[in-house]
Formats: sequence, C-alpha cells, structure tokens
Amino acid sequence: MAKFFYQGHGSLRFQTDGGTVIYLDPFAGEGYDLPADLILVTHGHHDHNVVSLPATQKDCAVITHEDSLKGGEYHRFSVKDVEVEAVPAYNSHHDRAECVGYLLRFDGLTVYASGDTSTTDWMKETAPGLGIDYAFYPIDGIYNMDAAEASACAAAVGARHSIPIHMKPGELFDRRAAEAFQASGRIIVAAGEELSL
Repeated sequence: MAKFFYQGHGSLRFQTDGGTVIYLDPFAGEGYDLPADLILVTHGHHDHNVVSLPATQKDCAVITHEDSLKGGEYHRFSVKDVEVEAVPAYNSHHDRAECVGYLLRFDGLTVYASGDTSTTDWMKETAPGLGIDYAFYPIDGIYNMDAAEASACAAAVGARHSIPIHMKPGELFDRRAAEAFQASGRIIVAAGEELSL
C-alpha cells in the first residue's frame, strides 16, 4: 500500500506500493532515511530546495521548478512507476514563472501537491475533473493563502481527501492552524506521522 509521511512545513515523502520513494521539497523535519528515487522541487526558496538532504538511489531523478516550467509550458515526467505533471502555483510572494505544483499519479491514485500558492485558475477550472484523491494545501496566511482561502480551494478542487501543510513559519506543524482548515474528507497529519493512502 502506498504511504505518505509528513516531515513538516512543506516537506512531504511518498512511497509507492512498489517501493519508489518520492521527496517533495525536502527541507524540514525527519524521515529522510529512505533513499530517494525521485526528488521534486516546487520553487527555489531556501525552505523548499534542499535536494542534498535525503540519501539517493544511484539513478535518483531530481526534477525542479526549472525543469517543470519552461517557456511558459508545464511539463510531464515518468519516473519508474510514477507519473508527474507540473501545474500552476503562484501568489504575490511566488512568481508564476518560477513556481509549480505537482500532480503525482501512482498505484491508481492521483495526488495534488499545490506548492506555495494562493488560489489559481487551474484549481477552479481544471482540477475538479481530475478525480484527485489527496490534495495538499499551504495555509500559513503570510507567504501563502490562509486556512479560509485554502478551504475554498479545497472545495473547488473537490479531492477525496484534503490535507493542510505549511502552517506557520519556523514550525513543522501547528495544530490550531490545521484545525482552522475545513474541507470535505479533511485529514490532519502531524509532522512525523505516516498515512496509508
């Protein structure tokens, strides 16, 4: 069974049923003990771009925002048993031309990691038809949208489960902030916890 481990802040780890290990925005917390097969970076800010943190397999693929968004086009990638599609992410602190979110498809699941963002047209116009199973949203309200706006995004996207992340600068996890996020199928995962997908 596929698994999600929340390192904290905006750092996520996924493991497919076949054992492929994916790190997204490695920076915070623990849980870097599994050698990476795929590292994804949504943008170049210091708290999202520490690709040297996890140990890696010899053939580990590293896909950054620079690979994912070229010439205004969002790109797709296949790595082992994982399909990756870059999607828009932006707000006043994150330039649309330098930031992405990711759709991940593995084990019959579709996972949306929004990256650092506020509401995007893609969330309202494209995401609802994709049958997303798990969606991850930042809720800090300082560098990204707050919990109320993220809740509205979750309603628009319509994922089966929605999970708040990136809750408070300098903190791995903030329970009060997480509880303020409201969505159908909401799951709150604390830093250091694992979830079977």
